[in-house]
Amino acid sequence: MNYHFHPEALHEYAGATQYYADISPSLATSFVSQVEDGINLILLYPQAWQPIEEDVRRYTVKRFPFGIYYTIENNETLIIQAVMHLSRKLGYWKARIQK
Repeated sequence: MNYHFHPEALHEYAGATQYYADISPSLATSFVSQVEDGINLILLYPQAWQPIEEDVRRYTVKRFPFGIYYTIENNETLIIQAVMHLSRKLGYWKARIQK
């Protein structure tokens, strides 16, 4: 299975990484490692996390208050729709989902 980020999700991921880098480079490295570990788990077991709304699933990043929101297209492509801080307004990413 391959994957790609929605452009806004990639922007969120980069922004969060920069936020942690401003605090500590090692914290940013840990954040990236945890997100990448999460993506790898999702790729191995894409159906493991329950849908939270229609076909959108959420993986909760370890040690950080972020969720990886994703959809699976044609059983072959994972689209990361959001890398969201869990205290943000829920559902802001819904407009990104193509029906």
